[in-house]
Amino acid sequence: MFGSPEHKASGDIVADAWDYSGRPAVRSRTGGWTCAAMILVVELNERLTTLGIAVNLVTYLTKTMHLGNAAAANTVTNFMGTSFMLCLLGGFVGDTFLGRYLTIAIFTAVQASGVTILAISTAVEGMRPAPCTADGVCEKATGAQLGMLYLALYTTALGTGGLKSSVSGFGSDQFDEANKEEKVQMQKFFDWFFFFISFGSLLAVTVLVYIQDHIGRPWGYGICAASIALGLMVFLAGTRQYRFKQLVGSPLTQIATVVVAAWRKRGRDLPSDPTLLYIGAAEEEKGTPEKNGRQRLQHTDQLRFLDRAAIPDAPAAGRQPSALRPSKWRLSPLTDVEEVKIVVRMLPIWATTIMFWTVYAQMTTFSVAQATTMDRRIGSHFQIPPASLTVFFVASILATVPVYDRLIVPLARRLTAHPNGLSPLQRMAVGLLLSILAMVAAALSETKRLRAAHRGAVPVSVFWLVPQFFLVGAGQAFTYIGQLDFFLRECPKGMKTMSTGLFLSTLSMGFFVSSALVAVVHKVTGTGGHGAWLANSLNQGKLNNFYWLLAVLSGVNLALYLLAAKGYIYKEQRYSVEDDGVTGVELAEEACYQA
Repeated sequence: MFGSPEHKASGDIVADAWDYSGRPAVRSRTGGWTCAAMILVVELNERLTTLGIAVNLVTYLTKTMHLGNAAAANTVTNFMGTSFMLCLLGGFVGDTFLGRYLTIAIFTAVQASGVTILAISTAVEGMRPAPCTADGVCEKATGAQLGMLYLALYTTALGTGGLKSSVSGFGSDQFDEANKEEKVQMQKFFDWFFFFISFGSLLAVTVLVYIQDHIGRPWGYGICAASIALGLMVFLAGTRQYRFKQLVGSPLTQIATVVVAAWRKRGRDLPSDPTLLYIGAAEEEKGTPEKNGRQRLQHTDQLRFLDRAAIPDAPAAGRQPSALRPSKWRLSPLTDVEEVKIVVRMLPIWATTIMFWTVYAQMTTFSVAQATTMDRRIGSHFQIPPASLTVFFVASILATVPVYDRLIVPLARRLTAHPNGLSPLQRMAVGLLLSILAMVAAALSETKRLRAAHRGAVPVSVFWLVPQFFLVGAGQAFTYIGQLDFFLRECPKGMKTMSTGLFLSTLSMGFFVSSALVAVVHKVTGTGGHGAWLANSLNQGKLNNFYWLLAVLSGVNLALYLLAAKGYIYKEQRYSVEDDGVTGVELAEEACYQA
């Protein structure tokens, strides 16, 4: 039997996991690599679909739906920004209500529905405007046609967000961290997770983009829909073998309760003695943290307005204090308050890393639009699809990681004496610097392209765009891993899932900032004429000026980041905490390789 004493005596029961029927999970019958492989298939198909849509969407919007370059770019960045922002919603739903398994199953089905609608909208003639006439007159897409397209895109974004929020965590649930052998296997799972993401990305920007451009969009998107449906069936096939964990609740609820409790007591005076603050009923009784594995944090003097959330309510005259635990919306334990303070202190770093992802957004929008006007021939018979230039971006990421580990880390370790070569904050700074160089390279290559176009010369080679793709890819390797390391290590154990939320929100905000900048520049400089930067025809615009603007803004942002980083004190230096060790697997468990 599943819960028999024999199993418990032999250590065959996984302590904190259950099987599909709600009984304690038996190690030999649940979890492990068979289950993990099924989950990896889901992530492979998700990555193939999301990137396969995003990297080539701008060409469909401009050439088939006849949108202007600015409108097309904003449609792409809004789609991607919404996908990442909805990861927060998916994480909240999964942590609080559904659990990771149901969240993955439901939102994968939603994503499949969205991509199916997209495939249908590209196949039905009435869902797209007529082709441009021979004299260059193009009929604009109607509201109904755009409405169907947006329905497909944002249904896909909803499914993507829910799926992304839980798939890596559910994969790690299949390994028992308390078991040394399975702990090692868990780390290998994340290595394979990253491999499957990279493999899916390569398939998307090569094979899938080629199919979309040369065979047809309905075939390309139809393959995506079929692959997601297949992935969902594979995922559901493992239901009886999966390990399930109990709901942990959302850290957003904790932040809300602390803020509300502090606001309700905004008129109360702060006690001069911090020992008068409420530490929590469980800690008062046992002297231990309220939750298993959670750190009990000492009081700090910063952000003291939040301390009001931990001021106990005085009992009314003539009444005895209630034996019931007070409402969390009126009184928060000191550890809850200090954990919220940690998150608040990270916000300046969070805000100043958003700009990198604004630069990143240009690689799937204007850089692809540039490629459509350039010489993309290899030999006499083959042309590189514009969106396939992203392969240089992916290759740069894959090349930078081993170069960093093998060459940069040993050299930096000698210079900085840091065991990892560069600290998380230093890695992010390098990534931000590379993003500036990428925009400088993009501005210079666009200037060269425009000069050739104005002279009526032969279009310049598309390979002039490789430096900007390469620099952004290398920058992502530094920024992405630096952000994950920083947020995962600095977020308190009681709010571990908040680390993923903070990371994903920088991606989302980066895309939305790109949309806002494009809208402002488009309005200020106009849509046509001599002064327009983002003209519908790139040869009549000044896209190089937009890249120079991004380079300047990124430079200002880097200066602000360095100020924030200089004043930041790492958690282990600020607090004296109990059980402060954080293992590499604990860090990896919450990593969500999304970009």
